Amino acid sequence: MCITAYTCADLFFQKQLLDNAENALADLVADTAGLDITSIVGMPVRKNNQLFNVAVVFKQGEILGVIPKINLPNNNEFYEKRWFASGYFATADEIQLAGQDVYFGTNYYFRMNNFTFGIEICEDLWMPIPPSSHLAIQGAEILFNLSASNELIAKHIYRQQLVEQQSARCIAGYVYTSAGHGESTTDLVFSGNTLIAENGKVLAKGERFSFKPQLTITEIDIERLRADRMHNNNFFNEKEENAYFEIDCTNNVSKPKDINFKLTRKVDQHPFVPPMNVRDESCSEIFAIQVGGIAKRWQHTRAENLIIGISGGLDSTLALLVCVKTADKFGYDRKRIIGVTMPGFGTTDRTYNNAIELMKSLGITMMEISIKEACLLHFRDIGHDPKVHDVTYENVQARERTQILMDLSNKHNGLVVGTGDLSESALGWSTYNGDHMSMYAVNSGVPKTLVRYLVGWAAENGEIAQKTEDIVGPYELHDFFLYYFVRFGFTPEKIFFLANTAFEGKYPDDFIEKWLKVFLKRFFQQQFKRSCIPDGPKVGSINLSPRGDWRMPSDAVAFELR
Repeated sequence: MCITAYTCADLFFQKQLLDNAENALADLVADTAGLDITSIVGMPVRKNNQLFNVAVVFKQGEILGVIPKINLPNNNEFYEKRWFASGYFATADEIQLAGQDVYFGTNYYFRMNNFTFGIEICEDLWMPIPPSSHLAIQGAEILFNLSASNELIAKHIYRQQLVEQQSARCIAGYVYTSAGHGESTTDLVFSGNTLIAENGKVLAKGERFSFKPQLTITEIDIERLRADRMHNNNFFNEKEENAYFEIDCTNNVSKPKDINFKLTRKVDQHPFVPPMNVRDESCSEIFAIQVGGIAKRWQHTRAENLIIGISGGLDSTLALLVCVKTADKFGYDRKRIIGVTMPGFGTTDRTYNNAIELMKSLGITMMEISIKEACLLHFRDIGHDPKVHDVTYENVQARERTQILMDLSNKHNGLVVGTGDLSESALGWSTYNGDHMSMYAVNSGVPKTLVRYLVGWAAENGEIAQKTEDIVGPYELHDFFLYYFVRFGFTPEKIFFLANTAFEGKYPDDFIEKWLKVFLKRFFQQQFKRSCIPDGPKVGSINLSPRGDWRMPSDAVAFELR
């Protein structure tokens, strides 16, 4: 009730106050008529000898609709039922206000040029089934809440949780604003709490208890919300035909695209990586999921040992840590894990020494098998010059290593554990029927940026004696592209825009564009490899398993970046 204030109490029955409130609304509507904004303000409104606590929506001189509050508190702090009638008992679909005939009721939502929105008021959010739930099911994508919620110890924490949860449950944007410092009176103190959330995450919030006016500004990604709603086939199950009505607020003239538009919201460079404040909890949970997956496969196959190739890089380090944790959880001797290092023509002292030191520190069974002679023999058999370092040269070594691991699994009644990660699967950076294949791909749900995060956490917690290093190169870009392409189905142009925002100052535009084109090309070309990847645990919201999470024709043609 920003026009009159919320704490007027019995003054709400004064005709002068109500008349002045309507006049103030008329002034606001007139003063903003030349602005290209839509405003929502709260005030008391009379209709059929009843008084309602309402939100008024207006734009460019026109009042578009009036939404009355439904759930009225009647407790030690607020006695709204003393003054107001519930929107449930509104007896008219239209109302005359500030000289205009406008829609009035709880069963309206609004359509702008590129999104829809609905409104609820304060206490409505605190109900078991808030009105915003019905509005979202009917199609509202952003939900607004005009509130006057006083402060108590820790109340703002619960209030924020409500906003976060409702935005997640409704797969919507949720914009909440409460009465500020000037509303405080008698026994109640108000803080001006403002929150903007999107599908469970707060994007922006204002300073509480500020004595100065303030704006809380950010952007809500409507396409992101629509993508999630499309994937949730049950979302619209409770939609009621002809129960809610849409008020058209669209402009006749569409604006040209603003190519210089800048986001104020933060775009995370590493969307797969959990924030540092939940690092321990997140890493422990990811490891637990991986351990749970390999443990079941180990039990089911009744294998005696786990066989794993150790390169000294991050992927094999993570996979080995998972195997060790699994053995420890079962109470097995770590010697039942057979780590095999297989130096070849491109093996460096650094990676070789890393592999040896890692296996020693974890106390597993170590094996070293050089692949050089076997590869040279194979080069001779197929007529390949070993001096030509092409794809044949590389893939012969990868397939030789896989053959050794598979044969060792037969010899030692073992199970070959794959070390390839989600990023490699997305780009097809594996050798078909080489490191592409295993008996259980324990890292298949973990992208490269998250692998580094997990191994770093394990090192800091004493799981390994030292950190291994790996040159990730543009993997952080590829993971970024993968997240927005698979998770939300964004166009290449939008992914490029988001990447430019996230990596501004780190990578130039042409560098991002180059690698985005590489990602799109390889993602489409390499689907045939993903169509026959081994089982592996799903860790996050994105997985490329052909058995459920990602089903795509192997010969689809890639998108073009315009």
